[in-house]
Amino acid sequence: MSVESPSAAPTTGAAGGPGVAAADLWFDPSCPWAWLTSRWLLEVAQVRPIEVRWHVMSLAVLNSGREVPEAYREAMAQAWGPVRICIAAAERHGAEVLGPLYTALGRRRHVEKAEWGPETFAAALAEAGADADLAAAATSTEWDEALRASHDDGIGRVGMDVGTPVIAVGDNAFFGPVITPAPKGEAAGRLWDGVLLVAGTPGFYELKRSRDVEPIFT
Repeated sequence: MSVESPSAAPTTGAAGGPGVAAADLWFDPSCPWAWLTSRWLLEVAQVRPIEVRWHVMSLAVLNSGREVPEAYREAMAQAWGPVRICIAAAERHGAEVLGPLYTALGRRRHVEKAEWGPETFAAALAEAGADADLAAAATSTEWDEALRASHDDGIGRVGMDVGTPVIAVGDNAFFGPVITPAPKGEAAGRLWDGVLLVAGTPGFYELKRSRDVEPIFT
């Protein structure tokens, strides 16, 4: 299952209108880089005719069975909770809840530095207008099949050697862009213009350099 939100708030105006491009984003709420990419896309939506559609992928699923450092293994154990909650909320309330719920979760985690846990989950669900009892999904496997299907839909477009975020533009998908801080205003729009350019270039696969700064959330 791929969960998408054709009209999710807070996405943009003009969704679905003539000439509006769809930007499909697969995110894991635990990933700071995905959070920055998502904030950039919301900025793009203010200056370019795009519709942001939200999907869930999971770093815990991606790294399942892999040899990873102990500290990262512990982080992945915690990462199951928020993605399960997102999938459960989308199945109950519809995919339009994903945008607001991701914003509520991500702001608490990355900006306010809250730990994942029942209080954080309940507060984010309430902010997004979702049922508070869905916080229990964090420790349930009930939605794991749907979670894996949404994850596989995203990662299957780009291959197993990448992570989150994944963006699809039309028939083309790629990992990234990995950016910090998130560009705003017309700077966000110009980066989107570049994304469209490379997405429309047959045979384009990779443009990369090593990161030398930590995520900047302000």
